[in-house]
Amino acid sequence: MNVPAAGSPSHGLVLIVEDERHIADVQRLYLTREGFGVHVEADGAAGLAATRRMHPVAIVLDIGLPGLDGITFCRTLREAGDWTPILLVTARGEEADRILGLELGADDYLVKPFSPRELVARVRTVLRRAAGPGPQPVIRLGPLTLDPSAHTVHRDGEPVDLTATEFGLLAHLVRHPGRVFTRDQLLAQVWGYPGYRDTRMVDVFVSQLRAKLGDASPLRTVRGVGYSATAPGTTGTPGATGATGATGATGTTGQGA
Repeated sequence: MNVPAAGSPSHGLVLIVEDERHIADVQRLYLTREGFGVHVEADGAAGLAATRRMHPVAIVLDIGLPGLDGITFCRTLREAGDWTPILLVTARGEEADRILGLELGADDYLVKPFSPRELVARVRTVLRRAAGPGPQPVIRLGPLTLDPSAHTVHRDGEPVDLTATEFGLLAHLVRHPGRVFTRDQLLAQVWGYPGYRDTRMVDVFVSQLRAKLGDASPLRTVRGVGYSATAPGTTGTPGATGATGATGATGTTGQGA
């Protein structure tokens, strides 16, 4: 996926799929002011068609759509191998749907009502995660190989499909083998949300990574603290480098930083 640079005149096309016209109009206004192109669809089926036709850099997706709802939209897109970043928009009482959406591959969510400026900030954040930090060495931990530049993960040579947020979380932990991160630290360092209250989101993404990586998953739960990464079959020491370490293409990286 091509993500224009943050300083360019246009940051790319954002697709808004929202059936409440006044909400969509406000979202369009603020995103347009910040240099994004915007296209709006009012139902899920039309939104899917627009995604395939227009190739947006990000999708702002309401869960409660008429006809094809946001959950089905998300599932359909991911099953088709499309990993365009998705920002879910939900009502306060939709926690189960919100978690399901994340499990199906959404990258983030906002709960109504929210500030339009917060929407713009979240869109920028998911795009930064999708673009990655620029050229970096390949990381290896046990059977896993992560290429941060290409945003790819291989398990014993076989590709593993991850969303931008799943990749960002995995790469952050694997770069620091054995180091334990609290949920608050991960929200600040991976999501870019210091002080964010909903730490449940971290648990959902860790669960998704474990399901996708299977026995190759390096993720470990440190009860009462948070999460760390160690090579499968080894015992990680909190705050120290994992037994096998994580190596880059030109040397060892992330040694207990």
